[in-house]
Amino acid sequence: MSGTADPYGAQAHARAQAGTKVESMPTLPASAAPDVPDGVAAADMLWAETIAPGGYAAKRLNRGARLRLIDKAGEACLSMLVFNAERPVERLNVADTVKVQWNAYLGAGRLLLSDMGKVLFSILEDTAGTHDAFCGASNAASNARRYGTGDNWGPHPNGRDRFKLGVAKFGLGARDIHPCINWFKGVRIEPDGAATLNYGPFEPGRQVTLRAEMDVVLVLANCPHVLDPRADYTSAPARVLAWRGAPTAEDDPIRNATPEGLRAFLNVEDDLRR
Repeated sequence: MSGTADPYGAQAHARAQAGTKVESMPTLPASAAPDVPDGVAAADMLWAETIAPGGYAAKRLNRGARLRLIDKAGEACLSMLVFNAERPVERLNVADTVKVQWNAYLGAGRLLLSDMGKVLFSILEDTAGTHDAFCGASNAASNARRYGTGDNWGPHPNGRDRFKLGVAKFGLGARDIHPCINWFKGVRIEPDGAATLNYGPFEPGRQVTLRAEMDVVLVLANCPHVLDPRADYTSAPARVLAWRGAPTAEDDPIRNATPEGLRAFLNVEDDLRR
């Protein structure tokens, strides 16, 4: 009989796992992370987690928090949803993010905008330069066509179904899953309208650092890009770090870079005065 066949044996087995560490797991508390960013006090760490290939994560962050996404091995594709934590009916609007900024290619100094004209995140730093605001996440059907399977519990999980698991942690469902941003895999639109994916592999360690401009909920899925042409399910761990930071100052250069962006900040600040 297995040692876990009775409650006491199962309890002993479970407690024996204490202290076990694997690469893809959260660090608790986050202050114990071995890679606290330079200049950040360990006590200010809010989140430290490595997301496995095909994995997902979800977190609430308060206004002013910094979020760093790291492509550890050059093969991550982190798809991201963002919601207003206080009013989740407000969420990332990729079309407005592109349209309002007159630019479809994200990088340092750009904003992620909501469907209510407010700024959710500012991009502070970007050493990757390959991101996608066009294609959205993979789904069960697209993964099944390429890999043979695509369900949430098989060897080839898809981005949309991983999103379902993530949003459920905040009482949201499938209808709340909106078009996403894909970090670390770049898509460019050609003169003839074709979408061309730059899928790498890239140098390990590329990263993007963002600043939360309101209290947000974000959900991340680390699945191959929907346009990735490779027959193998190609993904790699992604590292996520977040820490406390000051809210954006009135003289912040990103806040004041364009009249459209400033209006998005003013809309957030107007909400905070109520």
